[in-house]
Amino acid sequence: MDFDPLLLSRIQFGFTIAFHIVFPAITIGLASYLALLELLWLRTGEARFRDLYRFFSKLFAVCFGMGVVSGVVLSYQIGTNWSGLSQAAGNVMGPLLAYEVLSAFFLEAGFLGVMLFGWNRVGPRLHFLATCLVAAGTLMSAFWILSANSWMQTPAGYSLVGGEFRATDWLAAIFNPSFPYRLVHMVLAAYLSTGLLVGGIAAWHLLKGREETRTRTMLAMSVLFVAVVAPLQIVAGDQHGLNTLAHQPAKIAAMEANWDTRSGMPLILFALPDPETESNRFELAVPKLGSLILTHSVDGVVRGLKSWPEDERPPVTIVFWSFRIMVASGFAMLGLGLVGTILYFTRQLYDSRWFLWLALLASPLGLVAVLAGWVTTEVGRQPWVVYGQLRTADALAPLSGGSVAASLAGFVLVYCGVFGAGVWYLARIAAQGPAWSGAAESDIDAPAIRLPGE
Repeated sequence: MDFDPLLLSRIQFGFTIAFHIVFPAITIGLASYLALLELLWLRTGEARFRDLYRFFSKLFAVCFGMGVVSGVVLSYQIGTNWSGLSQAAGNVMGPLLAYEVLSAFFLEAGFLGVMLFGWNRVGPRLHFLATCLVAAGTLMSAFWILSANSWMQTPAGYSLVGGEFRATDWLAAIFNPSFPYRLVHMVLAAYLSTGLLVGGIAAWHLLKGREETRTRTMLAMSVLFVAVVAPLQIVAGDQHGLNTLAHQPAKIAAMEANWDTRSGMPLILFALPDPETESNRFELAVPKLGSLILTHSVDGVVRGLKSWPEDERPPVTIVFWSFRIMVASGFAMLGLGLVGTILYFTRQLYDSRWFLWLALLASPLGLVAVLAGWVTTEVGRQPWVVYGQLRTADALAPLSGGSVAASLAGFVLVYCGVFGAGVWYLARIAAQGPAWSGAAESDIDAPAIRLPGE
């Protein structure tokens, strides 16, 4: 049997990064949430915030460990499966990824021990500083990783010398045209993912009849946070889309399954794109709305896929549907946050079982949106690994299809076993809930500042 090493290498990298990206998304959000909880505990002295901190720090530690393990594999794959990329772009991408390790990862790892085990060994304010530094480390990690990935999407600040990319302007390379938009979009996605998971855990315990202050605090913080951040994410996504239209118009054409260059492009709600006939079957669309969203004019001209050669078009069907899954998830999160906020201020939040079930079922929605967004971004970049400069096929290492197939099968077995056990362990911790520390342990002399409505 003949195996295509290019296709299998892409599947393998996509499979491993799909497992990996879930854990950094959770740790980015959880680290900031932990910093907020500890700040509230220092300000109020209320044990509920410290109890929640200790509970979520366990989840953070497990996710952090699994994120590190899965991230190391990706680094090796760049060398083993994509040596062409390493050889061509290593002069630019190597330092960016090294900065992530030297600054962000060392900062996280250096203060993680203080954060997890320093409660009785350092003062509360020093412990809070350690938590803030770990949170800063997760954001710095996102900064450098997204800078490197964004450079591959919109390369800048470089020159080509003998087929190799050489940095000529590091600021331009780091802050490449798509980087600010992608950074904001990803960080907000991580925060939303965490907010929904927190709300789902709280809903689970409330449905089990564990109605006490800490569980209610979790749910209240979740719905209020999602209600604020979801609209910001939609605005950030719109700006990111406009940036993509300017720098990667073929990706936008694939996202919208837009085959013909035209003014007044409709917004396609449903369709079955057919690359062979260069058309859409069973199309359901809103006239002119696509141009209004993308160009802010109902008669704006949007370039169609037919204006690119066939070998330069992204896989339309995958990008079209992954984008819609991401957008639908975003608006579902917005609706959940708004409904939850209304229930909160009308004092019906904790007793509305239908909403608790909704919050529980929606808890993985943020991670679904993250995965769908990354599929849209990475598949929509094809057939380029460095957009417009280096094709994915040219970045592939000289591997046989059989060897890639064997390693892919090994990854599937190991990942399903190891990370399946990790997710099961996380679920056990979440199901146990925060342990009650008792009001007597709250020894910080601070004013009793409560959340609104408590």
